[in-house]
Amino acid sequence: MKKANLEVLLEDMNSKFDLVLEGHEVLRSEIQELRRRNDERFDLFDFKIDTLSKRVGDLDGKVETLDKKVGKIAAELSAHRADTEAHPAAYRVMEKE
Repeated sequence: MKKANLEVLLEDMNSKFDLVLEGHEVLRSEIQELRRRNDERFDLFDFKIDTLSKRVGDLDGKVETLDKKVGKIAAELSAHRADTEAHPAAYRVMEKE
């Protein structure tokens, strides 16, 4: 093989290597952009989960308070009913038709 042919072959190989390297650079930049967007999405997702957890925690406290109030009302109603039934002649619960 002559030196001129070898130089042409090496130049051709060099240009192909340049194309491969250029393709790798494009892929690298696209991967970095995808990573950045995913990081933003996960940050937003974490924020939403934290906010939801706080709201559920607040709701748990309200449900517990509501349960106590309902229990108190039920106890008062039972006491009232027991008192009403203890005085049958004086109090009558009537249902309207």
